[in-house]
Amino acid sequence: MNGDVLGEGAMDSTARPGPMNRRSFLVGSAAILGAVGLAGCATTGGMSPAEAARVYGALPNERFPVPAVNIAKVDPKYLRRTVSYPSKEAVGTIIIDPRHYYVYRIEGNGMATRYGANVGRAGFLWSGDAYIGRKAEWPIWTPPREMILRQPEAAPYARGMPPGLNNPLGARTLYLYQNGKYTLYTIYSTIMPETIGKGVSSGCVGLLTQDMVDLYSKTPVDTKVIVLPA
Repeated sequence: MNGDVLGEGAMDSTARPGPMNRRSFLVGSAAILGAVGLAGCATTGGMSPAEAARVYGALPNERFPVPAVNIAKVDPKYLRRTVSYPSKEAVGTIIIDPRHYYVYRIEGNGMATRYGANVGRAGFLWSGDAYIGRKAEWPIWTPPREMILRQPEAAPYARGMPPGLNNPLGARTLYLYQNGKYTLYTIYSTIMPETIGKGVSSGCVGLLTQDMVDLYSKTPVDTKVIVLPA
């Protein structure tokens, strides 16, 4: 997918990319109107097609029932796995590796849960430390003024897009903070499986919906987040 991923808030896209002090937003009209896609869990060594079809199945009990992912649109290496990942970070720490399009959750004993992700496109990659300042299920998305000026198709949502499958923030969102302030970066759930393993955003990180539901359920406020250099 080309373009941006729309975010809850952002600054002028002419801002110079850099570490966490650069404001950002998630992507454009394609994300608002895009097709639905998901993802799910895996075990050490990956998963069989049959298991993938099962764990990437529909989520009928969600506030907005989520259809099953089209597995054919996801490179198998981006399916969720438990992998060896030695780290001195505390259990639960989230480590984002934009170079390889992965998000890790430290599980302890040298292991981590690894999720495939989409990340910032060229010129919008960043690195640094943050923490989860708040979290939301099926959030409202409000485009920033700068985005509306640049992408007039976002204007109808100036007062907020209601939650739903077409909302760019999806079913779950983790908001990244530094020093008590929202950075405008998020980890969000995407409905577009074809974006996983690609640079599509202005710095935010997207996980497939079922991956994000899993990570969200394990991630309390104040969890440390580390974004590695690209």
